[in-house]
Amino acid sequence: MMNSLMPNYKRLPVTFTHGEGAYLWDTEQRRYLDALAGIAVCGLGHAHPALTAALCEQVGRLLHTSNIYGIANQQALADKLVALSGMETVFFANSGAEANEAAIKLARLYAHQQDIKNPKIIVTEGSFHGRTLATLSATGNRKIQAGFEPLVQGFVRVPYNDIETIQRIANNVKDVVAVLVEPIQGEGGINIPDSDYLHRLRGLCDEYKWLLMLDEIQTGIGRTGRWFAFQHHNIQPDVMTLAKGLGNGVPIGACLARGAVAEIFQPGMHGSTFGGNPLACSAALAVLNTVETDDLIAQAQRLGKKMREDFQAQLAGIKGVVDIRGKGLMLGIELDRPCAELVSQALAQGLLINVTAERVIRLLPPLIITDKQAEDIVQSVSKLVCNFLA
Repeated sequence: MMNSLMPNYKRLPVTFTHGEGAYLWDTEQRRYLDALAGIAVCGLGHAHPALTAALCEQVGRLLHTSNIYGIANQQALADKLVALSGMETVFFANSGAEANEAAIKLARLYAHQQDIKNPKIIVTEGSFHGRTLATLSATGNRKIQAGFEPLVQGFVRVPYNDIETIQRIANNVKDVVAVLVEPIQGEGGINIPDSDYLHRLRGLCDEYKWLLMLDEIQTGIGRTGRWFAFQHHNIQPDVMTLAKGLGNGVPIGACLARGAVAEIFQPGMHGSTFGGNPLACSAALAVLNTVETDDLIAQAQRLGKKMREDFQAQLAGIKGVVDIRGKGLMLGIELDRPCAELVSQALAQGLLINVTAERVIRLLPPLIITDKQAEDIVQSVSKLVCNFLA
C-alpha cells in the first residue's frame, strides 16, 4: 500500500511521543538526549512549563483573527524584538523561508524606488535561505536547486568569507542593491567567517548604499551566546530575518528592518494570512521572556565554550578530525570523510545529532541543557567519532 505521505523526507526509524527538557521519549518509551533541538528550534527544550502555560492560556482565549485587525500580542512581540535588536519595524510570517522572501522583496522595492530595474542581491556559496523558489535561488547549494529550474533571477553568488570578490563585484557589476548572508552558515557546515567579515561587509554596504541583510534564522534568539549573532561584532544590519528558535516549535518567522526600508512595505504590498497570529506571538513572547528571565544567553555562551574545549581535549590527536568550531550552542565537528551514518549510530545510543555538508557533525542542543547533559553529549559524540575513525 502506498504511503499517504509524499516521500520527500528520509525519516529515521523513530517516532517521538513526548518530551521534557532536553529529553524525548519514543513509542517504545526509550529516552533520547536531544542535541539537535528540532534543528535549532526548541531552545527551551520540550514541554517547558512557561511556554505550555502561555499556549494553554492563549488557546482558551483566541487563536486567530487575521491581520485585518489589530493583534495585541503581535504589537507586544514587535516592540520586544525591536528593543532587543536595535531594528525599527517587524513583519511576521510563518517560517524562515517566508521571512527571507520578505527580505528579498524589501530589497527589490528599495531598488525600484531608486529606478534600478534589474536589481541584484549578492549571496554566498554554501548558504541556505529556504525552499521557496526565490529563497531556493538565493541558496548556495546546487543539490537542493536541481530539478526546480528555471530559478529566480537577480542573485550574484560569491564564496563565503570572501570580501575581495564582493569588492570586485562592486567595481564591475551594476544594479547590486543588497548582500544577503548568514553570520554563521548552519546548513553549510557551521562555517564561521573571519572576525572582521561582517564589519567589512557593513563598510561596503555603507559605501555603495547597499542593504546588509542578515539571515539569523538559525543563529538568532540566543543560539550563539548573544540574542543575535551580529551583536558579537558591534554592527547593525539593515534587514534581519528570524524563525526557528523564536517560537520553540510554534511556526513563526520575522523580517526586521530599519532605516530606508523600515516602512517601505505599504498596505497591499505584502502579507500573510497566519503570520503573527495571537497563538504564534504568544509562544514567541513566552520564549523571549524565558530566555531573558533565566539568563539562557549567558548559559549558551558558557556551555558552548566548555563543550568546544572538552571536544578539543577528547579528540586531540585523532586522525580524521579536521576541525572543531562553533559559537555558543551552535557546534560543528568536521571530519575528513562523509559521516552521515553517525546519525543512525547516535540514535541507536539514545542521542539525537545531525550531519550536514556531508562531513560535519552539527550539534544544536537546547539552551536549557544542564552541565551534566552537555558533558554527556561530548562524551557520547567523542566516542562515536573515535570508533568511526578507528
